[in-house]
Amino acid sequence: RKEFVDLYVKYMFNESIQKPFEDFMRGFLRGCPTRQWKMFLPVELQIVLQGHTEFDWNLLEKNVKYINYKELDQTIRNFWAVFHKLPEEKKKMFLAFLTGSDRIPGCKLQLFSFEIVDPQVENPDECYIFANTCSHILFLPR
Repeated sequence: RKEFVDLYVKYMFNESIQKPFEDFMRGFLRGCPTRQWKMFLPVELQIVLQGHTEFDWNLLEKNVKYINYKELDQTIRNFWAVFHKLPEEKKKMFLAFLTGSDRIPGCKLQLFSFEIVDPQVENPDECYIFANTCSHILFLPR
């Protein structure tokens, strides 16, 4: 039984995925030659490719730039009051809404920022909150 289990595990984890993994590796290395990736430790490479999974939400608040708003405007204070009361999973969902990912990109956490913009619509009550994920801009009507 032990030999059977060992052979089965070897097949499932190594042999059965060998061809798909080789295809993936060949494609990955075509776009990302290994010389550049060798400078990273595995944990650093994971952050570069996947982004940060730990967040400092207060730091994120400090890094926000406001357009057509001031930091002490009531809308902004309300936004942050509600945001900080959200559970961690909802904050990550907001990040996904804003950036397209529930992780902060691989740059330093201190450098990540986004903008909150007043879209200056005629009737703000009829305008939804929306985001430009490429530019990390949140359009927040008053």
